Amino acid sequence: MHHLDDRAISELRLSYLQPVPRNLVHRAAIAEVFITDCLRVDDLRHLVAAQWPRDHVLYHPNASGLTDPLLFAETLRQALVYLAHAHHKVPLDHQFIGEFLEITVTEPAPLLVGEAPLPAVLDARWSWLDRRPGREKFRIDVDLLVNGSACGTGSLQVLAVDARRYRILRHRGGAAAATGGGAEAAPSTRLSPEAVGKMRRKDCVISPAGQDGPWLLAVDPRHAALYDHPSDHLPLMVMAEGFRQLGHLLSHRTPPGTPGAEPLMLSALRVDCRGWGERDVPTELVVTRHTPASPGGWDLAATQNGVRIADAHLVWTRPGVPGAVPRVPASRWEPAAAARSHVAAPRREPAVV
Repeated sequence: MHHLDDRAISELRLSYLQPVPRNLVHRAAIAEVFITDCLRVDDLRHLVAAQWPRDHVLYHPNASGLTDPLLFAETLRQALVYLAHAHHKVPLDHQFIGEFLEITVTEPAPLLVGEAPLPAVLDARWSWLDRRPGREKFRIDVDLLVNGSACGTGSLQVLAVDARRYRILRHRGGAAAATGGGAEAAPSTRLSPEAVGKMRRKDCVISPAGQDGPWLLAVDPRHAALYDHPSDHLPLMVMAEGFRQLGHLLSHRTPPGTPGAEPLMLSALRVDCRGWGERDVPTELVVTRHTPASPGGWDLAATQNGVRIADAHLVWTRPGVPGAVPRVPASRWEPAAAARSHVAAPRREPAVV
């Protein structure tokens, strides 16, 4: 995509005065709404404004003072939901099922947190993949601009279904909707927050099952940010947070004070969903491949009862090292090609949202 420069965006007068209505981004708490405005370029292209807080209980700056890349991922999620409801007439009562998420930070400098909240703009292109009544599949691809500087790209694909089709898909997925406690690990059994790049123990979602894995996703359905509203399965952002924390743990094993031990940043994250992630079933996270270059790339997988429910690829880099960030590899079914041709991707099972 061709993004707009700082001057062009300023002339369009995007507003950062207040958040959009929370129901339009599927949030219960007003404080968790980052989208503030949206301007239509054409039927399939919009500029979505967001204000990023200088600090956040979950998406706080890293040790180098850079904005958490998962704040970009959450903003991308909110932008897709907002565009679906406010501009593409997807009913508010539809259930959104995440299939694919990808973010890449191409230039970290604009993400440095300063003395004011950061104004972000997502230059978003919408693609319809399926428009059957009660079952709509769509995708957005975005360029990220912060303070007018291009610094990242992202993509998100979702299946939205009505209540009847959602019940059918949940039944086909092999389990009834979970409503109770879930496979929650006691806080004392979780890894230390420092080990996974967090500041509070309650934000750690990783529990060790063995010295070198697998690790357990320690689900806490009472977490105010990860579970802002009730969900009968593992949300996509919960899966992304679990993958990110495990990637941080694996990428920061060098003892402090040794060469190469400076803080790394998550430069690329890709999550491909394969099936439902049930809240009341233990979720194991395992390493499937490690690429030492750049300085580290990790392929991870999430499984329940031996069945793979999601894959992830993460790239960690040193923020001070110039050069292009390696792009995460294309998924096995090439969603970008499907979006360009406006042809539905091959059918797959419902996935975490």
